[in-house]
Amino acid sequence: MIQIENVVTDRGSKYAVSGGVVHNRADADAFLKTLKRDKKYAKATHNSWAMLLADGGPIKGDDGESGAGMVILRMLEREGLQDHLIVVTRWYGGTKLGGDRFRRVQDCVRAYFDARRTPSG
Repeated sequence: MIQIENVVTDRGSKYAVSGGVVHNRADADAFLKTLKRDKKYAKATHNSWAMLLADGGPIKGDDGESGAGMVILRMLEREGLQDHLIVVTRWYGGTKLGGDRFRRVQDCVRAYFDARRTPSG
């Protein structure tokens, strides 16, 4: 599991990204349940997610952040990354971001991709 907090802050909203290997919807549900055991993530405004399963195709969830799951899914497709769940968490800061919210989701997914490529050391 990769978890990066404080990826970006925009007008009071704070973002984090989490992700890891999954092979089916049950794995994804278990991952989300584990993530939300942390009260900080359980109380987040949105936990938007997507995954591209080798044996099950694309699955996404916006969690109230309309369109965010599709942004994550498209980035997974471009990266060719299958069997990974990526969750972008947002704590709403009181100011609507409009279309910028999609840029922040992209920033988080890029941070996840970068962390995957960087050997831990």
